Amino acid sequence: MTIRLRPHHLLCMLTYIGKGYSPAFVRNYDAIAARISAGEALAVVDGPDDICRPLLETPNPHCFNDSVAARDRRAAADVAALLGCEIHAGVDLVIDAARIALLRTHFAAGSIRAACAGCEWSGLCDGIAGDGFRAVRVAPADPQDLGKQVPSL
Repeated sequence: MTIRLRPHHLLCMLTYIGKGYSPAFVRNYDAIAARISAGEALAVVDGPDDICRPLLETPNPHCFNDSVAARDRRAAADVAALLGCEIHAGVDLVIDAARIALLRTHFAAGSIRAACAGCEWSGLCDGIAGDGFRAVRVAPADPQDLGKQVPSL
């Protein structure tokens, strides 16, 4: 199977620790986090994705807002530049431990966080990154890997 993921969730998954909008959202995200950690392929999509699914059952889900689409565009640009590959609807990705470590290093440095501006979760993510990404649920990296210097791209 393939996990459908919108671009800004490529950033959100880096700091996911089991907190979310509702218990159903957290249960769903936990299952997706386990699948990503197991190496399941990702398919980049426009609009709501597999993580958004529980929110689509609520009145007026924010997943369709223009501000969220703008967040996707900013995240896609930052992640594409860092990984050296295209990030847009229809692209398939495998996010292995090395890529997650690279993304987390740059996330902690703030170099791939343009999409996070104005996000209600940004403060939580700042704390998680500042604490070395402890307790994250997506492919927890070896703490020694997180301390390694990653060359700028």
